[in-house]
Amino acid sequence: QVQLVESGGGLVQPGGSLRLSCVPSGNFFSFNVMGWYRQAPGKQRELVAEITSGGTNYADSVKGRFTASRVNAKNTMYLQMNSLKPEDTAVYYCNAIYFVPRRDYWGQGTQVTVSP
Repeated sequence: QVQLVESGGGLVQPGGSLRLSCVPSGNFFSFNVMGWYRQAPGKQRELVAEITSGGTNYADSVKGRFTASRVNAKNTMYLQMNSLKPEDTAVYYCNAIYFVPRRDYWGQGTQVTVSP
């Protein structure tokens, strides 16, 4: 069984920075895709950044401010968030995917709150 554990969330002032981590555990091999999603209160979960074999894709709302990275040897993923805004407040989730057979894994989420 694969488990994903996020960490690094917290309370930060507008303009500040946070770095999220996603560490997998259990029996796994290299994921085909890893990504970060977020869900704000009353809103649907949305993609923040996705790391594939072809590169990294970002939501327009975070381009230029957030950077996703992955250490392939450990399947560990990070999200460096700079210039944070109140609208970035959400629970951030780590996601990992195997294509064959198709398997999706989710972490438990970590709260990010951007407030004065």
